[in-house]
This record gives sequence, C-alpha cells and structure tokens, in this order.
Amino acid sequence: MDPVRNPFAPGAGQRPPELAGRDKEVDAFEIVLERVARGRPERSLVLTGLRGVGKTVLLGELRSMAVRAGWGAGKIEARPDADLRRPLSAALHRAIRDLAVRHRNPDRVDEVLGVLKAFALRAAPDGAKLRDRWQPGIDVPVKNGRADSGDIEIDLVELFTEVAELAADVGTGVALFIDEMQDLRPDDVSALCAACHELSQSRAPLVVVGAGLPHLPAVLSASKSYSERLFTYSRIGRLDRVDADTALLAPARREDAAFDGEALDSLYERSGGYPYFIQAYGKAAWDAAPTNPIGRRDVAVAAPEAEAELAVGFFGSRFERATPAEREYLRAMAELSEGRDEPVVTSGIADHLARRASSLSPARDSLLKKGLVFSAQRGQIAFTVPHFGRYLLTQT
Repeated sequence: MDPVRNPFAPGAGQRPPELAGRDKEVDAFEIVLERVARGRPERSLVLTGLRGVGKTVLLGELRSMAVRAGWGAGKIEARPDADLRRPLSAALHRAIRDLAVRHRNPDRVDEVLGVLKAFALRAAPDGAKLRDRWQPGIDVPVKNGRADSGDIEIDLVELFTEVAELAADVGTGVALFIDEMQDLRPDDVSALCAACHELSQSRAPLVVVGAGLPHLPAVLSASKSYSERLFTYSRIGRLDRVDADTALLAPARREDAAFDGEALDSLYERSGGYPYFIQAYGKAAWDAAPTNPIGRRDVAVAAPEAEAELAVGFFGSRFERATPAEREYLRAMAELSEGRDEPVVTSGIADHLARRASSLSPARDSLLKKGLVFSAQRGQIAFTVPHFGRYLLTQT
C-alpha cells in the first residue's frame, strides 16, 4: 500500500473517519440552522463524550455547515482559568466578518464591531498600564456604553444581541462553537447560560454549540438551574460495528483498497469502536499491508506500532501531566476496574490504597481539574480517556 496516500493519516481526506456514525447530530443541526434562520425558537446544543470519540471533528463539521448556510461562525477552545473575553472576541470578530460580506450597510457592521471592541477591551484589568492592555485588532472606533460594563453576564447578553441583530439583517444567524466547554470559569458559564436564555426569549438568531466531557451537563446545571431548558444534549459515544466498519471502508474505498472481514473483526476488537483508535489502527494497518485487501495478519503486524504511538501521544502525554500522588490514584482506579472503561467507587480507592478518603481528595480534585477523570455519578469516578486503565496496567 502506498503510505503517501494513506487515508487514515491525520488530515487525510475530505471527511475524516471520526465523523462516521454522526448522521443524527448532523441532521439535527441542519434543522437548527433552518429553524433559527426562519425566526423560530431553537435551543443551543451541547455535545458530550469521552476523549477520542470525535467531538472536535464533529464540531468542525457543524461549523462548516453553518458557514455553507451563510451564517457567521466562530470557534474557541476553552482553557482552565482563562478569561473568556479574549477568545470570544476573536471568534465573534470572525463571525461578524462572515456576515459583513453579505451586509449592505458598512456603517452598521462597523457599529457592531465597535461594540465588540468595547467588550474586548474590558479584558484588561482595571488600572492596567496602556502597554499592558490587550488590543483586539479591530480597526474601528470603540462604541462605548454597550457590552462594556465589566459585568460579564450583562456584557455578554448585550454583545450577543448586537451580533444576532446584525445576522438578522441579512436573514441568517450566528453560531458560536466552544470546545472543551467544561473548562470555562464558573462566572463565564453563568454568563453564557444567561445570554442563551435571553436570546431564546427574543428568538434572536444566535446559537451556541458546546462540546465537552461527560460531566459538562452537571457544570451547566450547577451554574444555572434552568440550563437543562437551554440546551439540547447529545451524548457522543463509540461507534457500533456497522459505523466502525464504514469509518475504515469508506476512506479505503476512495483509494481503491479494502479490508477483509477478519481484519475488520480484529480492528473493532482492538479499537473498541472509538474513532481515534480506529484511525490509529487503520493508519498502521495501511502502512504495514503489502497487498490489497488488508487482512488480519496485517492488523496483527501493525498493532504494536499503533499501540506504541497511542502510548506516547494519547495516553503518555496525559499520564505525564499527573503528579506522583495523582498517578497512584489513577493506578488504583485501573486496578479496581481491571482495565475496563467502567467507573469505580471512590471509597473503594481509599480501601484499595489503605488510606483515608480525605487524604486522597487533593489528588482526585486535581485530576478532575486536569480533565483526566470525571465524576460519573455521586461517589463514583471514571477515566475521561478510553482504554486508559488498560494502558496504566501495562506501566511499571
């Protein structure tokens, strides 16, 4: 097989394998775009799932759909403890530029950009010197008195309203995509929910599409009790056998290649149906196969290479972020779950390590903050990374 044309290499192909099996989410967003553009009420969206299930790829596809529909679209990736104003300003600047191409009144576009600039400039701490103030790169005069109070909740409602009205002028909408949404600061989550609530009441054409780890709905609910009414939640999981096979066969077919039935059996068993792993094993099998179709033996030969790459780039990079105390906690989780992707009882971890539960709280809380584990339900903890427990059991 020609490695130069490997369709499973990162960035290969026009439709990444990870998107297989996501037709339900794509179709649902198509309806959202149509309903909002017609002035009908529609909830914003939240995608949740473990690492490696293709949330980011799906988010990118939904953004492309919005752009093709003539919407303004911007995307940010939330970071722990980072201020929301800067990345949000950049994302909405991009969305406004998308709308400006179709808008007939440049002065109106500049007016909204002036409001956005005023919002962005509030990212600088009060009393900061001029040289320390962040400049958003918006080349219009500041329009004071709107979205610049310094209260993120008030400002976000006013800013979203301005941008949504600009979209309504051209008969489309605005979509704001937020990856790793669980990492937003509590005040920013609260402000975002308040803004979405206000917009839904006025039927303004702006939707938020968030993606995050499985505990994201709990984060939103803790911020605003009415959050469950603001968002449509979609759990993104591993692929079933049919969709997993499609993720392998469709890109291979475009290169006049194929996998035989035994190869597909082996690949599904090894990947567990998780899109990131399907791509990793598919790439390695393609590179290792001397002939077409790719068979079980090719998968067996390639598996160690795929697992070595996963050990470094997917598992190892996360394990290295953990402190010794956190690694002890993670290993205990792996041993109790016997390497399966299942939650474990937190009190059982204390018993397993012969420690008081209170002494393990700092390690657990830090792992939660780093996004390595999540609270599956009260009294239980689980890995955010599929097969992480299995990986840990192989480490000495």
